[in-house]
Amino acid sequence: MKKTIFVFSSLIVALLALFQLSKYSYTTGDLSIEIIIAAIAIIFLCLGIYLNKKSLHKTTPITSKVDYKKIEKLGISKREYEVLVEISKGLSNREIAEKLFVTESTIKTHVSNVLVKLNSKRRTQAIKKAKEYHILTS
Repeated sequence: MKKTIFVFSSLIVALLALFQLSKYSYTTGDLSIEIIIAAIAIIFLCLGIYLNKKSLHKTTPITSKVDYKKIEKLGISKREYEVLVEISKGLSNREIAEKLFVTESTIKTHVSNVLVKLNSKRRTQAIKKAKEYHILTS
């Protein structure tokens, strides 16, 4: 966090110095306004490319291993696990029922069983706990 604050504050100071330099150059008549604008544009272009490479291309280790022993220990059945996976995708009970070819009341029963087994009150809380237990991949 401190590094990020330092980088952005130094960028702000560098831009302020660049603007002051361009103001001085323009008032003394050494450079035309087009060259100053082009220099500022090039600096922002390089800055944008640098920040893009730093922030968007970070590789995060993907832990896609599901702890099947934990699923078994919690007593979650295969069908309840399928429902939990579909809940994590953001599907509603009706959509899950259509996808798994069962009735909506059956899905409601499975959801309530999953909530009880994960000791959760809401679907989002169940997803969070499932990810903490490593029974769902991110």
